[in-house]
Amino acid sequence: MIIQNYEDVEALELMEGVKKRVIIGDKEGAPNFIMRIFDLDPGKSSPFHDHYWEHEIFVLKGKAMVKNAAEEETPVREGDAVLIPPHEKHCLTNKGEDTFRFICLIPKGAE
Repeated sequence: MIIQNYEDVEALELMEGVKKRVIIGDKEGAPNFIMRIFDLDPGKSSPFHDHYWEHEIFVLKGKAMVKNAAEEETPVREGDAVLIPPHEKHCLTNKGEDTFRFICLIPKGAE
């Protein structure tokens, strides 16, 4: 068993106002999945992108909009879970006044 605290994991700044922490991954010996936590500053977005794997998101803190392939936006907030199917274009944009934080699970080898 491995226990990691969010605050003990170094954040990688992917772009201005968007940070990622790999909480559980290869380094911890995870055989199937990678758990990451992202922080988006107010007004910041993840890139509008797609990929061959599904991933799951669980919102820990804040409010955001999830944009899909049709460029429709759906609000999400603390406690919401989101399934993004393979090949669906998507992004998240922080619409709140505080940090938007979410867990993102992907299959090992997907990054």
